[in-house]
Amino acid sequence: MPQVIIASDSQNVVDAGAEVANCGGNAVDAAIATTITSMCTNLGIIAPGASGFITVWRPGESPIVIDAYAEMPGRGLDSVKFGSGMEKVFFDYGGGTSTMVGYGSVATPGIFAGLGLAAAKYGNLPWAKIVAPAQQQVARGFPLSKVAAEYFSYTHQAIFGWHPDSYRVIHKPDGNPLQLGEMVQLPDLVHSLQLIADGGVDVLYGGELGAKITAEIQANRGLLTLEDLAEYQAIERSPIMIDFGDWSIATNPAPAVGGTCLAAMLLLMSKRSLSQWDAATVSAIAEIQQAVLQYRSNYLEGISEDLIEQEAARLLLIAAQDNWQQLTKSPSTIHISAVDSDGLACSISASSGYGSGVMARGTGLWLNNSLGEIELHPQGLHDLSPGTRLTSNMAPTVCRHQDGTVLAIGSPGASRITTAIAQVLFNFISLDMSLEQAISHPRLHFEVFNQIPAIAFETGLNVEALNLTQRQFGELSMYFGGVQAACGHPTLGLTAAADPRRTGGIAWGESHLL
Repeated sequence: MPQVIIASDSQNVVDAGAEVANCGGNAVDAAIATTITSMCTNLGIIAPGASGFITVWRPGESPIVIDAYAEMPGRGLDSVKFGSGMEKVFFDYGGGTSTMVGYGSVATPGIFAGLGLAAAKYGNLPWAKIVAPAQQQVARGFPLSKVAAEYFSYTHQAIFGWHPDSYRVIHKPDGNPLQLGEMVQLPDLVHSLQLIADGGVDVLYGGELGAKITAEIQANRGLLTLEDLAEYQAIERSPIMIDFGDWSIATNPAPAVGGTCLAAMLLLMSKRSLSQWDAATVSAIAEIQQAVLQYRSNYLEGISEDLIEQEAARLLLIAAQDNWQQLTKSPSTIHISAVDSDGLACSISASSGYGSGVMARGTGLWLNNSLGEIELHPQGLHDLSPGTRLTSNMAPTVCRHQDGTVLAIGSPGASRITTAIAQVLFNFISLDMSLEQAISHPRLHFEVFNQIPAIAFETGLNVEALNLTQRQFGELSMYFGGVQAACGHPTLGLTAAADPRRTGGIAWGESHLL
């Protein structure tokens, strides 16, 4: 049985992955168990009603991306009236954030369909054994994590205060939200996880749980129907493949935009002689981020899947040719990385947006607000037909070196996902930093803040050559993502690193048997 190493944003979730590895699971089994546990215990940051992407690369085979992202709901309805059943809220996170919450913000969730497919195709263990660690943690009760406590300090009323079941879970009798380390009890979720363990993911996509979820949503002006769940399919896609230094990199393809932007940034960085973090490097990376992210805003948002694929291919061609003149003319997530000693690597990113606030009654399952993510869909979703995949910034990535080393890497962080991963890969591959150094190094991110182009950055970078408005963060901040990476070397063994911006945790499975 292989030894497995897992990295994610909290220790209890990677311990779940290690437990599965100790039962004979491989990197995929461990990553799936970690993801399910995170969705159930990393409250507010992620939810069981999430969607995501799974990148798997087995040695000797071509890599694959399982697209398990959210779809536009509304099948079976006489007319789809996007925008009803939701309202706009504001909370003071990252300088101020607006999103839409309510029943109408819930998209068709896909992550469990993707996890089920990955387990069947690549896993070693029965599905029930993969779900078991999450069941056990929820049944015992678990302490509120630091990241969840921080998130609820901003959102406990705006997002999670309007729905009775949501309110009761995270608020104390005096109306204050739960604090770091206080115990969370979710008895309805224990029952739901038992149903999922016994019946597989089908129980969510047409079974008892799917019926409960859609009945409540349909009774409250939402769009998600039982037909949407029954028709949902996870899709296997060929990843974007690029070379960066001596590494081959596989990342998320269209219709998601995150992998395309990551690949474009890395291609542009490879054309420049960047050998240290000086003022010139900071300026060059800021320019690359600005060019790629403005291209995304101009050409990749609010268009059809076919057009996204065309524009994504065009962006990668421009970046590969370093056609700078042509290029410049133009939310809450988790990530789990796992690698095993057989060379199998799995990278999973999942998101439920900022959260709809809906916890379907009697299920303990929080649902996404993927229809309400304003930053991803600034033009709205009025023209999308039911079944259309939504846009995503996620970019779960697997890299292989010529010597056989394999690296699984990814990050949460909405629009900061691609810039965070690109900077860590630059540090690790181009500057030869260790994984820990590469991840903990200060970061920068181009953004439009209060309608003004700006650079957000962490203390420690030389920004004297920047010409943009500057927004400085005094310490490492979860605003800049939470990169999680696991690496396997053919002779040096397994290593991993978890981002200190989100506490982070790493764990090994089977090491005590070797």
